[in-house]
Amino acid sequence: MPQSSDDPAEEIINMLRTLSAKLKTDFSGQGLMVVVAAVFGAGLLFSSVYTVEPSEQAVILRFGRYVSTEAPGLHFKLPLAIDQAIKVKTKVILQEEFGFRSSGEVGSRTDYSNKSFKEESLTLTGDLNVANVEWIVQYQISDPKKYLFNAREVLKNLRDVSQSVLRRVVGDRIVNEVLTTGRVEIAEEAHRLTQEVLDRYDIGIRIVTVKLQDVNPPESVRPAFNEVNAAKQEQEQAINQAEQGYNKVIPEASGNAEKSIRDAQGYATAAVNRASGDAARFRFMLEAYRAAPAVTRTRLYLESMEELYGRFKTLTIVDKGVQGLLPVFSSPQTPSTAAEGSR
Repeated sequence: MPQSSDDPAEEIINMLRTLSAKLKTDFSGQGLMVVVAAVFGAGLLFSSVYTVEPSEQAVILRFGRYVSTEAPGLHFKLPLAIDQAIKVKTKVILQEEFGFRSSGEVGSRTDYSNKSFKEESLTLTGDLNVANVEWIVQYQISDPKKYLFNAREVLKNLRDVSQSVLRRVVGDRIVNEVLTTGRVEIAEEAHRLTQEVLDRYDIGIRIVTVKLQDVNPPESVRPAFNEVNAAKQEQEQAINQAEQGYNKVIPEASGNAEKSIRDAQGYATAAVNRASGDAARFRFMLEAYRAAPAVTRTRLYLESMEELYGRFKTLTIVDKGVQGLLPVFSSPQTPSTAAEGSR
């Protein structure tokens, strides 16, 4: 019994041998006719049946003209090259590389080519500097019919559009933005603009992502560029330190100034209130003096004495008729001493 094989031609040969053994003939007469008919039928069968993988769609052409697009699964078509099935991978994310090339199977280590692709990667920035930009474009085939028939060289169109769009986006920015903070924004804008152009071309491609792989200055000016970056970093550091000192000193000075202003305002308010109180008190005394001058003078005198005497802890009042102060402050005399003194 012949073994099965994946090659249709070999399967036909095996079938032929099997039929020959069963018919026990040397391919002459009626037996030859049966064998030829069997071979022809097998050929028709193999050319009529085809399978579309889950990641594919099949575009059917009849005499070279588009008929339909078939989904994944087992299908039949007219044999003898009347119908032609072109399988297109619509569920697979495909990738185009710019400025570099890589190789390697999925799941294995990626190897990068040492060949230079400066014609793709060198890009002029908005401040007339040159940047070496490497990027990838990942895409899917969204419409197999448009992909096959609306453009002759779809991949060339895709690459030309991507390069044109990226150079336009990079050309709108300065080199520092391209090399540092603007990479994500550049990739997003390039994604959007590339898809808009491809939609106008109507070639059945959907952009999945645009990603900047590596962005550097050219090799010939890289040392000078690194020195400039180092100087700018030092400048930014000095500016940050100055701003830090400014943020520390200015609020403190502002606080002191506000405190001085509030103290001055408080003193002015107190002085005004005190002056207003004194003026009101003086007007009241004036009115009282005009009503009763003698009483007012006596009251003012007594109030002044009370305020004056209230400042002393010990107070001794001596009558003006006393001749000497010494006997007043001397200790009390005994009777004998007093008698002697009277003599």
